[in-house]
Amino acid sequence: MAGIGFFEKWLSVWVALCIITGVTLGNLFPSLFEGIAAIEYASVNFIVAILIWAMVYPMMVGVDFASLKHIGDRPKGLILTIVVNWLIKPFTMAALGVLFFEYVFADLIAPKDAQSYIAGLILLGAAPCTAMVFVWSQLTKGDATYTLVQVSVNDVIMIFAFAPIVAFLLGITDIVVPWQTLVLSVGLYVVCPLLAGAITRHFLTNSDQAPNAEQRIESFTAKVKPFSVLGLLATVVLLFGFQGQVILERPLLIGLIAVPLIIQSYGIFAFAYGAAWAWRVPFNVAAPCALIGTSNFFELAVAVAISLFGLNSGAALATVVGVLVEVPVMLSLVAFANRTQNLFSRPEK
Repeated sequence: MAGIGFFEKWLSVWVALCIITGVTLGNLFPSLFEGIAAIEYASVNFIVAILIWAMVYPMMVGVDFASLKHIGDRPKGLILTIVVNWLIKPFTMAALGVLFFEYVFADLIAPKDAQSYIAGLILLGAAPCTAMVFVWSQLTKGDATYTLVQVSVNDVIMIFAFAPIVAFLLGITDIVVPWQTLVLSVGLYVVCPLLAGAITRHFLTNSDQAPNAEQRIESFTAKVKPFSVLGLLATVVLLFGFQGQVILERPLLIGLIAVPLIIQSYGIFAFAYGAAWAWRVPFNVAAPCALIGTSNFFELAVAVAISLFGLNSGAALATVVGVLVEVPVMLSLVAFANRTQNLFSRPEK
């Protein structure tokens, strides 16, 4: 990809090094990471929020508001997003949780603990991603405007569907949605960088410094994209640093929880990506569509797990493992999508 070069070419290597660095630093300087983790409100960490800003902002500059009115002319990506995220993903995650923790891993985990881990997986499965999707879309050169609409539709549906789906799957009727977490996350991760991107785009397209507006936008985003990758790498260090001690103290348990999460991620991606290919959805819409269905809104899942089951519960741990698994898995899927984009060269029907 143009604009990042060296950093992006070896991104998987940098992420691996950042994972090792995060775990190491988290164990060597636990008080430092505890202090950083405490800089939060409603389960939203402000340091991570700033880093996500750095990741998301370059793509937001590419959002063309004038083309929003034409999104309805290409409904297939939105339909797939809705079907995968709300009619398939929560239920396959619940099924995988039951399969592995009540049967496959039954001899390794106490039944009471198993139910707690299943609950955490369900919370992850019912919370589609809001922020990191923009990063994955950017890495696959996704349509920035369409991705924004897909995420916005998911956020609106989440307001009404998250609690009922979780209540149904957990068998708990008094699910309380942490509105502060939901609203703050959407505001920080979507609205604020979107406004910043819109202001930047307005300045670039109304400047007399260059003859072509699109060239100015491409030139600007190429310059700031390296900060997006650096933001991603710093986020990986922090996320693994926050849980560095748990990873080393309970590696087997972390591995067991990761198994259904990894299977779910690759399975959902395969379904969405394959459906988009069969339906002849363009690659710049198909890739983000599949990645949206694979990624999770972990802030919301963690907040609900803590409020329902407690900070030290198995459900809270499962949601945290979801955070740890997501970045490496998503990067592997981004790489796969980029290598197979030529399969989407057929015209859309």
